[in-house]
Amino acid sequence: MDQLIAGDPSRIGPYRLIARLGEGGMGLVYLGRSEAGRTVAVKVVQAEYAGHPEFRRRFAREVASARRVGGSWTADVLDADPEAAVPWVATQYIPGPDLHSVVAKDFGPLPEHSVHALANRLALALRAVHEAGLIHRDLKPSNVLVTVDGPRVIDFGIARAMDSLAGDSLHTRTGMLIGSPGFMSPEQVRGLELTPASDVFCLGAVLVYAATGRLLFGATETGLNAHLFRVAEEEADLTGVPEPLVDLVRACLEKDPAQRPTPEQVAERTVTDEAEEWLPGAVLAQLGRHAARLLDFAPAPRAEDLAEAPADAPPSRPDPRVELAKAELQPQPLPQPPAPPSSPPAYAPTVPASQFGSTPGPYPGRWWGLVVIALAQLMVLSEASVFDVVSPVVETDLHLPPDGRSSMVNAYALAFGGLLLLGGHLADLIGRRRTLIIGLVGCAAASALGGSASGYGMLICARAVQGAGAAMVVPSALALVSTGFTDPRERRRAFGVYAAISVSGPALAMPMARSLLEGLSWRMCLYATVPLAAIALVGAVTLVHDRPGRTGARFDLLGVLLGSGGVATLTYGLHEKTYGSEGVRPGWTDPLIVVLLTGGALLLVAFVWWQTRASSPLVAPYIVKDRSRVGCYLTVIFSGVAVLALVSVLNFYLWSSRAYHPAMAGAALLPLAAASVIGAQVSVRLLYRAAPRALIVAGLVMMALGLLLLSGLTPGGGYATQALPGMLLVGFGAGLAFTLVFTVATAADAPQHSGGASAAIATAQHLGAAIGSALFIGALGSRLRQQPGPSESGDAWILGAYTATFWWAIGGVLLAALLAGLLVSPRTRTPRSGSRRPA
Repeated sequence: MDQLIAGDPSRIGPYRLIARLGEGGMGLVYLGRSEAGRTVAVKVVQAEYAGHPEFRRRFAREVASARRVGGSWTADVLDADPEAAVPWVATQYIPGPDLHSVVAKDFGPLPEHSVHALANRLALALRAVHEAGLIHRDLKPSNVLVTVDGPRVIDFGIARAMDSLAGDSLHTRTGMLIGSPGFMSPEQVRGLELTPASDVFCLGAVLVYAATGRLLFGATETGLNAHLFRVAEEEADLTGVPEPLVDLVRACLEKDPAQRPTPEQVAERTVTDEAEEWLPGAVLAQLGRHAARLLDFAPAPRAEDLAEAPADAPPSRPDPRVELAKAELQPQPLPQPPAPPSSPPAYAPTVPASQFGSTPGPYPGRWWGLVVIALAQLMVLSEASVFDVVSPVVETDLHLPPDGRSSMVNAYALAFGGLLLLGGHLADLIGRRRTLIIGLVGCAAASALGGSASGYGMLICARAVQGAGAAMVVPSALALVSTGFTDPRERRRAFGVYAAISVSGPALAMPMARSLLEGLSWRMCLYATVPLAAIALVGAVTLVHDRPGRTGARFDLLGVLLGSGGVATLTYGLHEKTYGSEGVRPGWTDPLIVVLLTGGALLLVAFVWWQTRASSPLVAPYIVKDRSRVGCYLTVIFSGVAVLALVSVLNFYLWSSRAYHPAMAGAALLPLAAASVIGAQVSVRLLYRAAPRALIVAGLVMMALGLLLLSGLTPGGGYATQALPGMLLVGFGAGLAFTLVFTVATAADAPQHSGGASAAIATAQHLGAAIGSALFIGALGSRLRQQPGPSESGDAWILGAYTATFWWAIGGVLLAALLAGLLVSPRTRTPRSGSRRPA
């Protein structure tokens, strides 16, 4: 403790201040005494924070919650005044040094039995904090006080009030980083809202420090950016941790919060005899000396105190300190406080972000940027649909070979699927906006090339260029959404828009394309998408903002070859199963199909293996190792089986059975889009109260029920009674589920890895659609080859063939629901901002 200096108050509330205990980013901590003689620690908030009404509101709430924290291993909150000119809070004073001082200055790393006891007591303290509805958020050695009978945790819950000053959960508006670089969880460094599991990660970091004297991931050896990168991607070095504790500490330091033990589990695995001395004798002796210094400590009188003393006070024995204080009343410069150290303390609650380079806040025009991204997505879907719709006319006009139409489909599918991972990698290396612009230019060029095609070769080239352009647009667009919206609420709304386009876009694009063909030639239909691409391109240049991406990374050539080769091989195998050659469609056991599908799968396995070992991987290791992400990828793949079946059945029903004009068919599909938008917004609100896993499963089950209703379509049935209920269920369920699938799959992405993560989810979508096409076309072909029954004829028989294939779609969606329920973590939750209960 240090003497009070000029400018320090003499009293805070009912407490007389007698010394300084420390200083952090949130304010000063004083040693005070009440009128009854009780010693307390008084934390005073910095004046700049006190001027924020939102900070005061949250400070009052968090202090009220902190008062409810009970337990033997925490410091009780005794008093507070959030309404004071400068808010303050008083806690029980713990007469002992902090763990940092014990390890770094006085003793060194603690022995095994001390670390064992420390783990048990800190786990019990965290349990008490979490039971009070708080998350500590800043558990570190300087917030662990060491006493004779055990450690005490301080400062729980108060730092959360500083979130009201932040654009994200890392940086305040004044350029301060919330948290301590050496003791931050992966989800905290990524700017996500935290759960109690974040405190467990910090507990593991504290135990590593107590056992080894080292900071986790070398926090003081590099700048903040390098440290955060290590926290997100690298495994912790546990050298020096006692062998009996290694497994426990490693479990606490899992990247996936759902894989970490709870404080209760940590406490159960570290039960100790409380009667046994938990500290070495040398540390106990140091604690005795510390207590003696506290008893002998006498505050020096200050000039301010003398000036307030009554004039008729009785004379007393001269005291050198009094004489020195009187001298301070003379007109001479007041002594200044000691100069701060040249570098911030390793465990200060906040570290000036300017020393490391701050993360920019949300871009003001991000919602206009989202409009551009949505337009780019719709352009990709409409361009692909136009090519598909005009292909029969083109086949006749240009006298294409028998397999010409399927070759055009194959050219697009191979280029798009094979280059998706490359597009994501380029988004990380050269920037997301640049990659989006490159993709839009490619799409515009493909439309122009296709419209001016004079032969089969030019059309194949146009389709390949179109697929390559789309492979640049799709992952970069999703990455821009992921990095452009850092506020959790805004992020979920943005993903709701993206999910609505992904769900309803394919269904709406087909009527749009048919409407064009009604009044234009096939060449003009292809040219018509050029202005749309141009508008999206201008918007991308002027309205889309991109955060700084990956720097110093190398191109992952082997990763691109393995990943792109695997996806392209699988795509080709599924295409051959779907369309065959010369009118012959092979079975699943055909040798060529088996070789292609097996080879593609092995290449993707090799790709995943390489991503965990490459120095600059295309997809970061923490992405491919995350169980919840894998669950989302599989959910997208197997639910994608339903997409083609849904679009095909609805289109046939509206155009052939109901004889709707293309424009009317498009209008008839609008409820599907509206329901998906509503489902997406409902998911944003329900996520405050339920885990994403439950909502994803519920949404997929709704989709399956909607598909079941649509499987009963008949030519004579009314649109409102047959098609509409099923479409509403499918749309609502898809919006509910896929908003959360995209959110969970990209929730913890570092900005420099957003492109690779987005490419992974886009690749899953592509493979799901390819599998769905193979299943749907195969089942439809088998059904159509059967002879119609006596009562079946015309549209009724064909519509029956279409709807019979829905069993594949329903099975795929239910399998996706099962996988989501098994793999997506139940603890992947995002609480409402300001919630009183743990996330």
